[in-house]
Amino acid sequence: MAVETERKFLVNALWTPRGDAKPYRQAYLAEKGCTLRIRRAGEQCFLTVKGAARGCSRLEFEYEVPYEDAEAMFTLALYPPIEKIRYRVPGPDGRIWEVDEFHGANEGLVVAEIELESEDEPFVKPDWVGEEVTYDKRYTNVALSREPYSRWL
Repeated sequence: MAVETERKFLVNALWTPRGDAKPYRQAYLAEKGCTLRIRRAGEQCFLTVKGAARGCSRLEFEYEVPYEDAEAMFTLALYPPIEKIRYRVPGPDGRIWEVDEFHGANEGLVVAEIELESEDEPFVKPDWVGEEVTYDKRYTNVALSREPYSRWL
């Protein structure tokens, strides 16, 4: 069984884009008790099922799908797709942080995530990592698709 445990943080003014960068486009096809997402990461595409969060963990199942199938699935989206650039950046303790710089209706939002083995696993935050928003549901990607960051302001 696949369990995802991650913590999410806002990125502060010390951040400058660095690390491996890849364009992402993702949309949500279903949302009731779990979410069904289609994602294009560069030229690879994935269909992902995510269960409800329990703390900062949840079940996650991801399957690669053909590019053409993924593009067709985007037409089934419940909400407008999310567009972002994802950077993979090593932190001070060598762990990889994923930093998402959003575009479109979520322009101006930059968040960083770290995946952990357990909810209480210690880690070192880089100096560009700010306020934790793990438990603020507005910062989930499905919520940002439904109610974009630009509408909050």
